Amino acid sequence: MSTVTPAAEPQYAAYVGIDWGDREHAWALEVAGSGKIENGKLPQTPEALEIWATDLASRFGERPIAVGVEQSRGALIYALQKFSHLVFYPIHPNTSTSYRAAMSPSGAKDDPVDAGLLLDLVVRHRDRLRCLHIDTVETRKLQALVEKRRQLVDERTAQTNRITDLLKQYYPQALAWVDDLSSPLGVAFLQCWPTLQKLQKEPPEVVRAFFLQYGSRSQQRIQERLDGIQKARPALEDPAIIDPCVLMLQALLDIVTGLRQGIERLQKAIDQIFAQHPDAPIFASFPGAAKVMAPRLLAAFGSQRDRWESLQDFQNYSGIPPVTVRSGKSRSVHFRWACPKFLRQTFHEFAAISVQQSEWARAYYHHRRHTVNQDHQAAVRSLAYKWERILYRCWINRTPYQETIHQERLLSKATPAPSADHKPKTEPPRPSKRPNENPVHFEFKKVAGFWKISDQTS
Repeated sequence: MSTVTPAAEPQYAAYVGIDWGDREHAWALEVAGSGKIENGKLPQTPEALEIWATDLASRFGERPIAVGVEQSRGALIYALQKFSHLVFYPIHPNTSTSYRAAMSPSGAKDDPVDAGLLLDLVVRHRDRLRCLHIDTVETRKLQALVEKRRQLVDERTAQTNRITDLLKQYYPQALAWVDDLSSPLGVAFLQCWPTLQKLQKEPPEVVRAFFLQYGSRSQQRIQERLDGIQKARPALEDPAIIDPCVLMLQALLDIVTGLRQGIERLQKAIDQIFAQHPDAPIFASFPGAAKVMAPRLLAAFGSQRDRWESLQDFQNYSGIPPVTVRSGKSRSVHFRWACPKFLRQTFHEFAAISVQQSEWARAYYHHRRHTVNQDHQAAVRSLAYKWERILYRCWINRTPYQETIHQERLLSKATPAPSADHKPKTEPPRPSKRPNENPVHFEFKKVAGFWKISDQTS
């Protein structure tokens, strides 16, 4: 397992806890070794924040100051991270809430008191907190772009679902004629013919030319649409329902068009930054990463190799491994709740895509589904856990991934296949029928009670 030696902690001149707010922040400060606490309030304005940070730098001679705050991003962090003498320790809200409950069982709450509790966590329990690492400009920019792109994709999905619900009310046939409501073809089709009555008045040649113009090249598919249009009957003819639905549809189509254009602009910016990043070849080498997932994987790891002490440290932070709850004789394993959701989503989605692109990943997925009897999501998370180990090693070593080399390593560690007279109690999953170009074919065989990966040709 790869490990990285963490950088030594600086000698802090002071410690600060900030209970942030929308308009005003409460802070508590303790000079190192003094034991005395100072309190104050700070307006959320760029001018006030800069004066406060500059005064601290002048007071302590630019020596480092540890700052505990309940956020790792946001207006406060973004405004103060430019000051090199401030070292941030993000504190999870659940941690501070539980700490407050432990210190004040009565349930009392006050902003200055909360700032003091955050200060106490930084001073006495700093070893259990993770220091905020400010990455390079290009990496942080890529991280922001890929996350905002995904936000637009999710919003487009939400608006497309609203369009689907609307069409089911008065124009359900359109859902069969348009494969993707958010595509240029889908939007243009509904803009031209928002009702079945208007569509059926259009000559078939015009409709055919429309589909050809928007890239539909299958003559059979076009003819099926034309036949369906001629045979279709209106779901309803009540203008009190149809007219408001049409106006709502037009408004939603404008939103979807704007979202699609925004996604394209963000993707263009992502492509430009990713192409220039020194770690781009590493993540572009993974099967199925392509132009969307490769930048997201790079953003997930960042550029600072000393950020993580070990692979396990990174995996726990990503949220992919489950957590164990044990008390007395009871024991349960469940999905990890507290983690960066977008980070976990990145590895989960990449693992799902890799099933179609990597033979060993496909074999492992089918093994988890049909032999271990996991559901789809659990099997993908299990595969993501495997991929994280490979991604981490390639990232640490700055080495692109090679499928054939990984397959050879898997086979070199595998137990030899059992003899012909050995019959496992449970049949292994059937090999995938999907053709691929990988030179080695895998399956799982049961040996001495354990399922092992092996070469099908052995």
